Amino acid sequence: MFFYISFLRPPATQSFPSGSIHITPQVANDLRTEPFDGAQEVYYSWAPVNPSRVEPYPSITAPQKLTVWRQSSAYKEIPVPLPQGVRDGQSYRLVLTAHGQGRPHIINLAAHDLGVRPFPVLSMPIMFSSRGRADAAEKQEQIERVYRVPLQSGENGFITVREQTSFDLDKKIWDSGIGLSSWLVQLAQEHPQTDDGRVTLSHARDAMFSPERRNIVELGAGTGIVSLTLGALRSLYARGKDGYIMTTDLESAMPLLEHNVSVNSALFTTAATRPRPLVLDWDVEELPACVRGVESGFDAIVMADVTYNTASFPSLARTLASLIRLSPPSKPPTVVLGYKERDPGERTLWEMTKDIGINLEKIGEIQGAGGQAVEVWISQ
Repeated sequence: MFFYISFLRPPATQSFPSGSIHITPQVANDLRTEPFDGAQEVYYSWAPVNPSRVEPYPSITAPQKLTVWRQSSAYKEIPVPLPQGVRDGQSYRLVLTAHGQGRPHIINLAAHDLGVRPFPVLSMPIMFSSRGRADAAEKQEQIERVYRVPLQSGENGFITVREQTSFDLDKKIWDSGIGLSSWLVQLAQEHPQTDDGRVTLSHARDAMFSPERRNIVELGAGTGIVSLTLGALRSLYARGKDGYIMTTDLESAMPLLEHNVSVNSALFTTAATRPRPLVLDWDVEELPACVRGVESGFDAIVMADVTYNTASFPSLARTLASLIRLSPPSKPPTVVLGYKERDPGERTLWEMTKDIGINLEKIGEIQGAGGQAVEVWISQ
């Protein structure tokens, strides 16, 4: 499992350019239901906001130690010194990290020790202004995290993913999304953490990273991190302009999903590698027309953390069966599942998928900080 630094009390959208701002940091699991059990140093830095300057990732000031987070003081309000030399009218983002070396605000999806330390967080911009009442400013309702994806010739791509601070489950990053994205990076580099299964790996690599046309659909995409990672990686390999990466979820997820695709558009070289947000409701028996119309069906069906609601399994299985029927029987799609167990009853999905011809094989896992690992399963 992974732990995440976030804001129990976020900063306001506006503050006076003197004194300090007050926040309450949080260190907890993906759903913020399990606080970190121990002491964790938390560092702060500031990222200046300059709309006229395009950067691949935010530049930050030198990190400074802010506090040591413990459960015993989890609700303590912490004053944060303002950016040095801040002037009226400037905007900055507050950055909280678990250490102060290198680029601590970047999550490296290629790291084999991914998630050993809690993941960093960036606030939304804070406007420093002497006008108005700072105590009347709205509290922020969104955060962002930045992920590094290694590209070719030593270059890196940086994926920015926005999340809501509300309790809407489809608007947060979940462990399996990060774990599966990391595993896909390793698969593209041809050395994933694996429990063997070389033939299965070869098929999965061909289904997602072949230079030929590929059609890929993600179910239950949430914030879109898996599809964004796939799009960035496929941009290295895809030769033509044909193919799709469809990133699907319920209507309620679309605004955030569409935003995350848009802000990362520089990573995608063609329309075929740019994820396409699309409403796909498992409870609706007929697939959307644009999904049914995909020529020759899909090469890969990708899912991460789709098992938290066992009541949805019959609808999910029906959706999977419908997607599989779009492909020729001689070339069924490769199904890839990122999974972290939250309840043993979730594994009944494996039996249901067997009934529709999907035999899932565990091919690897991402350990993170301990506890339940993110498992990667692929159809044989």
